[in-house]
This record gives sequence, C-alpha cells and structure tokens, in this order.
Amino acid sequence: MGEVAPGVGDVVPDALLDLIEPLRGRPRSILELGGGLTNRNFKVTTPEASYVVRVSSRESVELSVNREHEYRNSIIAAEAGVGAPVVGYLPAHGVMVVGFLEGETFTDASFTKPGAVARVAEACRRLHGGGRFVNEFNMFEIQARYLALVRERGYRLPEGYLDFTEEVARLRGALGVRAEPLVACNNDLLAGNFIDEGPQIRIIDYEYAGNNDACFELGNLWSECHLSDDQLEELIEVYYGRISHSKLARARLQGLMSQYGWTLWASIQDASSALDFDFWSWGLEKYERAVATFRGSELDGLLDAVQRDD
Repeated sequence: MGEVAPGVGDVVPDALLDLIEPLRGRPRSILELGGGLTNRNFKVTTPEASYVVRVSSRESVELSVNREHEYRNSIIAAEAGVGAPVVGYLPAHGVMVVGFLEGETFTDASFTKPGAVARVAEACRRLHGGGRFVNEFNMFEIQARYLALVRERGYRLPEGYLDFTEEVARLRGALGVRAEPLVACNNDLLAGNFIDEGPQIRIIDYEYAGNNDACFELGNLWSECHLSDDQLEELIEVYYGRISHSKLARARLQGLMSQYGWTLWASIQDASSALDFDFWSWGLEKYERAVATFRGSELDGLLDAVQRDD
C-alpha cells in the first residue's frame, strides 16, 4: 500500500488502517513517532492529509486510563478548538486516529521564549472554557488507587514514600476549604503535549483528561515542564487576569500532589511496561522534588495561603 517503517506493520497492519474511513484504500506512508509512554503513535500520510494513529498498550488499564473517556474527551477538546480533530476510533483494537497538527512541538526550553508562558495560559483557558468532559479526575483518589495496586502487587516504592500520609491529608483538607469549580482539564501537560501552530497553541493527548480544579492543570504543568517560580506566577497572572497569592499557593500544592501521585505511576510502569524507558528514575525525580517540599519550610505557608481570600 505504501512506505512502512520497519516493524510498524506488526502493530498497524494495512487491514487495520483500512477500517478507518479517510485511510481506506489510500496510498500511504507510515512513520513511528516518539514520545508515547502508554501508547505507540504513528504518522500516516496520504495524498490528501496526515493523521496520527494511536495504539494503546495493555498496561494502560492499570494506570487508570479509560480509552472510551479519552476518545470522547478528545472530541470535546477538538470542538473547543484546542485538540486535534478525531477522525476514527476502533475500541476493539485499542486504536484512535486524529488529525496530524503541523507545528512546533514544545520542549521545556520553549517556555523561555518571549510570550510562550502567556500563550500556554491562553490555550489552557480555551480548553477549560469549552465543554465539560465525560468524567472527573482527582489525583488524591488516583494516588490512593495507584498505592493500593503497588502494595498489592509488591511493586517497589521509593524509600520513605509512606511517611507523608499526614501531610497529604493536611494538603487535601486545605485545598477543600475554598473548593474550586471543576473544568475540562488535560491533567498531563508535558511540554510535548503543546503544539505551536503559530497563531495559537494546541493541546494534544487526552489519556488522563477529566474535569478537575484548574490549579491542578497549572500546577502539574509547572512541575512537568520544570517552570521556575516566576514562570508559574506569570502563568497564574495571565490565566486569572491578575496575580492571586491563594491561586499561586493552590497551584503549588496541586503540583506537589501531582509529583507524589505520578511517582506511583512510574512505579507501576517500571514493573509492568515493555517499553525501553527508565521509568524508575523518571518517577524518582518527581518524588525527590515532592519530598523537598513536604520537608521544607514553605509547606505551612502554602497551606495557610490557599485557605485565604486575596
């Protein structure tokens, strides 16, 4: 049918691609894309257009990834003008097909470009202002679920992981004092999930999408993209239209909880994934940053600030 990268045909055979309407019977080339940690992604190019074929891994079920939710939320994100258009879904095969977005994929370094943080904040606002997603995402609940699985299966935990149970309870209680409305969040904003099209920035990959506190989105983004405290302050100021010390504290605390929770994601992946990736070191970096905050001098001040009105 066309050019296929070595080994790709075993994962996305022609017969499978022919089940997708815009690909059926069309000449095509296939190139595997990098970056997926719970799926494999392939760029499929026909004479008319290019698409991304996402093939999910079996291990993703343990990670609380619901592929039906991902599909439906991806459609909602596309309708908000933020996500890629969804053009096909084959649930029996663990396959979703979206339009390929032409543009520059962000890296952590991209946030140092003038105006980048503000444009990312605006992209988040567009997503959050769109239609509600079909499910909710709560890192406290997901962390508890991950922890139960890790202990049940005997997966390894970083040293001292369970020492912070009391701090997590304090954190959850402080965030609950002034509960925020839930909005449609991606919840996994690594730098590579931002595509700069020029006029605007688009957001891809909705595996962990769900309605959530906007400050989790911003705090998780701060953590995952290794933004400075000044960049987080700019992110908050642009998103809310003003500097807010309580929202800044909220984002920091949500970012802390994301580090603590995603540490267990890495533990599960370390034990179960067939991918050639050092998940343990990836998770340990997050855990060490979380420990520094749990044991540092800032925590009490953040817990106090998040409960106050600016």
